[in-house]
Formats: sequence, structure tokens, C-alpha cells
Amino acid sequence: MDGVDKIFDSYAKNGLFENKAVLQANYTPETIPHRNKQIESVASILAPTLKGEKVSNLFVYGKTGTGKTLSVQHVGNRIEKRVKDSGDKKLRFLYLNCKLKKVADTEYRIIAELINKLGGKIPATGLPTDSVYKKFVEMVDSEKQVIILVLDEIDQAVEKISDGFIYSLTRLNSELVNSQICLIGISNSVTFMDNLDPRVRSSLGEEELVFSPYNALQLQDILRERANQAFKKGAVGDGIIAKCAAYAAREHGDARRALDLLRVSGELAEREGGNKILEKHIDAANSKIDRDKMVDIIESEPKQFQLVLKAIINLNDKKEGGGIYTGEVYNEYQNICEKTKSEVLTQRRIGDILAEFDMLGVINAKVISKGRQGRTREIKLMLSPNIREETDKILADALGN
Repeated sequence: MDGVDKIFDSYAKNGLFENKAVLQANYTPETIPHRNKQIESVASILAPTLKGEKVSNLFVYGKTGTGKTLSVQHVGNRIEKRVKDSGDKKLRFLYLNCKLKKVADTEYRIIAELINKLGGKIPATGLPTDSVYKKFVEMVDSEKQVIILVLDEIDQAVEKISDGFIYSLTRLNSELVNSQICLIGISNSVTFMDNLDPRVRSSLGEEELVFSPYNALQLQDILRERANQAFKKGAVGDGIIAKCAAYAAREHGDARRALDLLRVSGELAEREGGNKILEKHIDAANSKIDRDKMVDIIESEPKQFQLVLKAIINLNDKKEGGGIYTGEVYNEYQNICEKTKSEVLTQRRIGDILAEFDMLGVINAKVISKGRQGRTREIKLMLSPNIREETDKILADALGN
């Protein structure tokens, strides 16, 4: 028996997991702890659809991992089932994540994907956008029904396209005779609405609901409930749940982060042939997730974010780690846009992107006074050497230089 067989045998005998899927991001739990108030708020807003009535558009926001998507989907599934069981009304719950590449990167593709979800078919490209909208309206209005349309990470779509397409969607009801559309926008950005056209803001934000971060004790409840289903008895050592929750509570109360920590810790313990998750596995998992998360952020961010990051990296290399200021970043960003034939955003919008990078930990931005010249932000790049190497490859592929 060689080393590979020994690894496979050890894994088969000593596996710590009973049902790892319970800890995955795409798992939908039967209950959502500490979110009853928000779930009931969504339910009360959507309840009139049970009578086939038009309801207000809803904007849901809060940090990553605060249960926004789970709660909205939970209510949507419940209301869809209720209508289906009654048999006298028709309701469709359509969900689209706007961060998906090649699905939500143009207005055309978003509408084409919604047509596909309604059972229609349309080519991925090639038709005028007006024709695609017309086809969508025809399909929606072909019978008496209510459509609840959920656009998750809606800020990503606005970043890639514009806020005009949201306004178009919110105005569709004026063209419908038989049916009604309710739009639910979900965003991780708490300042997203501030930058929208006032007409779009009032159309989308008829109702608003904020999801606050979980605290450490709430995260422990969530982890304990999932761990009981995910692991074999005795696999989770003393203090593990509390430590995972404490780490995640520092990260804006991110339940997704807490669940990832627990899952990766289990995987690392399993690879060592251990029969229990120990605190050292949590520390190792935390480092691994930080690295993977940073690379994923850089790879999945829209092109404009990548252009700004490239500008910061160029300046960082020129100054050999010395102070970089906001104005310098904007000038370098403009140069890169010219070389790559990219649209140039306003200095204010680049300021928003820098603030988001600061929040994500890609940079550290410190406000400093420059006397009569006013205040500016001094920027320090926070990428470790191994992440920096991967970042250079990602940006070279994405920007072609």
C-alpha cells in the first residue's frame, strides 16, 4: 500500500464530517436564527401578492453574511408555495445574482436571463436591447400573475451597467395590463443608494430594510445548530464554536465567514488524520480564508475596481512602498484608462472605490491634513507578497497589460 492509499484509507475511516453541505454557502437551512423580525417585515411587505395585488419595491441592505439573501429567499419560497397550494393565483419568484459573470454584466444579458427563467429563449447577444425588453414584457403579461424579481448584489450591476436599467425595471408596471412586478434589490453596500439618481432611489427604495451584523453570541447559536448536523459526534473540540464566532464577529458579524471557518478547520483537521477540530486548526483556517478571499475579491471585482487597483500597484512600485495620495491615484488611473481605452469615472466615484478597498482590507487609507491644501487620504497597499504575485497575473489577464 503506497502513501496515496494510506491517505484515502485514513480519510474513509476518520472523516470528521457527517454532512459537509450544511456548512456550504449555497445551503438553505430550515430555520434562520435571529432574523425573525426581518423575515416578518419582508413577509408583511410581500403579503398583498397573495391577493394578486401590486406591492412596494423593496431595498434590502447590510454587510456580507447578515442573512439578507437567505431571509428574502425564505419568504419568497413560502409565499410561492402558499399561492401554488391555493391554486387560484399565479406568482413567480425570480432570483438573479448580479455578480455572475456573463449573466449580469450587461442590461441585455440580465433581461435575457430573466426571460430564460420564465421559460423563454433568447440568444445571449445579437438583438437590440429594446427587442429583449419587449419580449420580457410580453412573457410577463401573457397571463394574470405577480412576479417578484430579486436582484441580489444589485450594486454590482449598477457598477457594470448604470442605474438606468433599474429605473426601466421599476417603470415596467406602467406597460403591464394583466400582471404586476415587484422588485427587490439586495446590496452589501450600505451607501449604495446615496449615489443613485433620485428617481431611481425613490422607485427602488419604496420600502427599505436594514440587516445589522450578528454579534458573537448570535453567531455561536448559528454555528452550534449547523455543527450538530455537519460533524460526527465529538468532532468539535471545546471552545471551537466560541473561537469561530469571535473571529467572525470581528469581521462585521459575518455568519458566512464563521461557517467557512468551521468548515475549513474541519478539512484541515481531517487532512492531518485527527479526530477532532482544535484551536490551531481555526488559526490556520483563518489565514487560508483571508488569502483566498483577497484573491477572489480581486478576480471578481468589476473592471473599474481593477483599473484603480492597478493604479495603486503602479504607484506603490514607483515609490517603493512610500506614501501614495488620492490625487496621484486618480492621475495614474486616468493614464491606465487611456492605455486600455476604458471609460474614466469621476474623482468622487474613484473615492468611493478606494473607501470600499479600505473596507475590504486591500488598502489602508488614512485621512491626513496637508495644511492649506486641505485634507487627503494616504494610501498603503496591504497585499502580502504571495497575494501580490497572483494579483499581478489577474490584472494582466483582465486589463491586457
